[in-house]
Amino acid sequence: MAWAAILASLKEMNISGILVLAAPAQVEAVAHRLRALDGVDIHHVESATGRIIVTQEAESVAAEIDGLKRIRTIAGVVMAEMAYHWFEEDASPVDTVPPELEGENLDTSAVPPFLND
Repeated sequence: MAWAAILASLKEMNISGILVLAAPAQVEAVAHRLRALDGVDIHHVESATGRIIVTQEAESVAAEIDGLKRIRTIAGVVMAEMAYHWFEEDASPVDTVPPELEGENLDTSAVPPFLND
């Protein structure tokens, strides 16, 4: 098989690093729910602050954003933000902020005090 055909048959790969913040009393429940998601791996859990570090694998940028939105809907999640993104062979690169994320409120006054420790 020619290299061009091999490369064309490969799926896209998108990996994102996501910081998930949970209410400290719900960290274990949130971690349990995260472990149940396809393509999500937990790398660190800090129970005292509610910080959970995960990576997510997806087949496209759109699927990656959908995964982030899915994490944000988990009961007990206070916040989830993509801190890192790597992609390979993505046929539809994103040059601007996706419309789904443009209207997000970045008002930090709403951050719970325990997250500022």
